[in-house]
Amino acid sequence: MTEPVTAGPAPLPEHGAPVRRVGIVGCGLMGSGIAEVCARAGLDVVVAESGAAAAAAGRSRIARSLERAADAGKLTAADRDAALDRIAVTGGLDGLDDPDLVIEAVAEDETAKLEVFRRLDAVVRRQDAVLATNTSSLPVIRLAAATRRPEHVVGLHFFNPVPVLPLVELVPSLLTSEHTARRAESFVTQVLGKQVVRARDQSGFVVNALLVPYLLAAVRMVESGTASAEDVDRAMTLGCAHPLGPLALTDLIGLDTTRAIAESLYGEFREPRYAPPPLLARMVDAGLHGRKTGRGFHTYH
Repeated sequence: MTEPVTAGPAPLPEHGAPVRRVGIVGCGLMGSGIAEVCARAGLDVVVAESGAAAAAAGRSRIARSLERAADAGKLTAADRDAALDRIAVTGGLDGLDDPDLVIEAVAEDETAKLEVFRRLDAVVRRQDAVLATNTSSLPVIRLAAATRRPEHVVGLHFFNPVPVLPLVELVPSLLTSEHTARRAESFVTQVLGKQVVRARDQSGFVVNALLVPYLLAAVRMVESGTASAEDVDRAMTLGCAHPLGPLALTDLIGLDTTRAIAESLYGEFREPRYAPPPLLARMVDAGLHGRKTGRGFHTYH
């Protein structure tokens, strides 16, 4: 049984021109997943990476994910090939001069994201293009203020793995126009077929403001010797029917990303529950970032 792939983007006449061409900045776990779902929805996708080697690695990541979907019967071989053909991965931002919508998906680092938005403001010629950030914790207004068109900047926070999870947090800033917000929402729901929750522009939005304190509490439990990482995760999966324990989930998200989100939350709210535990900081400094490095609270092969 295969999932249907739309022949082309759904029209959005009530919210502006149809989104037909999408630019994505970054081709890591999030960027590659966003590129995949856009291509599977029939859109032309240009992904910008930091150089030729990163671009090649990103394209390989997308190809492997599409291959897994085909092997699992979620895509036909023809749909897999068509989706990959719609994606161009480049080693710079020059290919993002004429998209309808651009999604920034670089590392959760404010300095890096600010630089991306400054450059996008100069590169993207279309003044009606939507500029979106996939930030999981940073205030959208800070990124919007790096451009001369803050009314066109909005948060679109996808969740990992993007091809599987149906939710996107829509985060308008104080300066985002309602036209931009509605156009972004229509893109997510009508074109990508995902569901939207609107969140106020504050650190962590909805999901991470609730989730991260839970993850940090699990880290503190291991740090204090209350229980092992294995037993913490076993307790929550078997005792609370969670699909994944909190420390396994931290490994999936990335310990470095979890720390960055926690630092953003603590920086805004100054509440102890948001402060990164010392153990988390030490593990990040040691390069134990979770699944992507092969070791975090658990070991992966």
